Amino acid sequence: MTTTRPGEWVDTAMGLADFTFTEYPMRITTDRYTSPEFAARERAAIWMRTWQVAGRSDDVAAVGDWMEYRIYDQSYVVVRGTDGVLRGFVNACRHRGNQLCAGGKGNAPRLVCPYHLWAFNLDGTLRSVSRPDLVGPIDKAELGLHTVPVDEFAGFVWINPDPDAAPLAEYLGPAMEMLAPYRLEEMTTVMNVREAVDCNWKVVIDAFTEGYHIEGIHPELLKVIVIDPTQNRFQSFGDHAVAVAPFEVAGVDGFGPEQQLDGIRALPDTFPGVAEVLPTFETMVDAHRDADGVLHLPDGVTPRTILQEATREVYTAKGLDVSGLTDSQMSDNQGWLLFPNFFMTVRAGEGHVILAVPHPDGDPNRCIWHVISYFWLPGELREPFRAELVEVDPPGSHQYFLALEQDYVQMPRQQAGLRNTRLDHIHLAREEIGIARFQSVVDRYVASVD
Repeated sequence: MTTTRPGEWVDTAMGLADFTFTEYPMRITTDRYTSPEFAARERAAIWMRTWQVAGRSDDVAAVGDWMEYRIYDQSYVVVRGTDGVLRGFVNACRHRGNQLCAGGKGNAPRLVCPYHLWAFNLDGTLRSVSRPDLVGPIDKAELGLHTVPVDEFAGFVWINPDPDAAPLAEYLGPAMEMLAPYRLEEMTTVMNVREAVDCNWKVVIDAFTEGYHIEGIHPELLKVIVIDPTQNRFQSFGDHAVAVAPFEVAGVDGFGPEQQLDGIRALPDTFPGVAEVLPTFETMVDAHRDADGVLHLPDGVTPRTILQEATREVYTAKGLDVSGLTDSQMSDNQGWLLFPNFFMTVRAGEGHVILAVPHPDGDPNRCIWHVISYFWLPGELREPFRAELVEVDPPGSHQYFLALEQDYVQMPRQQAGLRNTRLDHIHLAREEIGIARFQSVVDRYVASVD
């Protein structure tokens, strides 16, 4: 009896030929990238109302662990209570508004305001005040910290500034079931870099939502990602979406088996997690060579299917349960966009996340991008390879792996072009349907504050 796995969505999902392009705005106004007025509407409609990733659960795993999350000039603190429950609060004392926690993360038995030493329990209730004789009679029950919704999924801590927000499970919907088999909560952070970029936050999301730019920006990937409208697949879930362009599309004209092998061997330059699989992959490939080293692949066997078999074997031997993942999820990076700003490419054993938020100063021509890579590692290797957050200063001084470096250099160039006043709109290509859909969700949110 065959059990349907969430990753099988690829087999029935839409291709480009299935879209009715009149449903989405293929002509996009440029003011959304440059206008302070548009940015202000986004702040009210999107950033103060949607679920956002604040960090990883393992950063607040122990009782008293806390982390600060900031968006614009708003600050929140997420803390693990004595009952093990994660809670979120406005990061301001109820006495005179002084910030309770600063510096990213820490651990404390209670939250104490450094100004007048009012102390709050980890559940946000007011525990005590200093010098009660100077304070006078107060009702402690009315002076607990203001709460904000928080939740955990896939090893991430999620926060919503809107106290009346619908639950995270309702917001993410089917995406939760579809991402669960990757076991992201078991992965370890191996790269964690944040810095300012001279572009609008949506320029970042746009860049990672389409593959049309690969030929111009990432030519190294052309050996393994073919931008073929008959192969790409798209699916959407409410405000969120996922797309996939398969690695090493078997049977493509001009790509013989040996060229496909070379493309897979080059993958670690842009997807480092493949490196560990390559020795097993090469052994499996060699099993199909004759005494003269000539490769003879049986019907149905391609370098792509061998990579999938090798990946499944390697991760199973290491202890990762990949039984819930399909063969294509062994080789193909699926690109997930969880609105508004969480973009992730994910395949068996590794995930790479891009978070883009508006710059705290509100300038629509600037943003903060946060790049995090996750690998599945055996337990004894997790702490040695765990990466702490790197705040890049000055911006531009960090060297990313090749594909990210290419995107980092490109995005400010686009923003510079978008600022030209004669350019009042841009035209999207059909392959960029993901951008059109994302921008339509932005429009819907922004229209709610018109």
